[in-house]
Amino acid sequence: MRYTFTIIAALIGAAICAFNYTGHDPHNMVFFMLSIPAWFADMFVDIHEVSVLLMYALTIVSWAVIGYIADVFVARDRRRRSSRA
Repeated sequence: MRYTFTIIAALIGAAICAFNYTGHDPHNMVFFMLSIPAWFADMFVDIHEVSVLLMYALTIVSWAVIGYIADVFVARDRRRRSSRA
């Protein structure tokens, strides 16, 4: 199985974190729109008490998991197409 989507999605997650870390996202709008762990952390705890590095790591991992799921679906589709031919 190729891990193309996993790598691309992990890079997207890293780019989101880097954009937030550099200060170009002063009110954290982009980060909170695109970080799934930040959604849940904001619902259950005060977001100012959560470790920023933990949120960055969880964001990259969650995007990588989404990419991995896409890779699994693509691999499954390729197997089906190759077994039909």
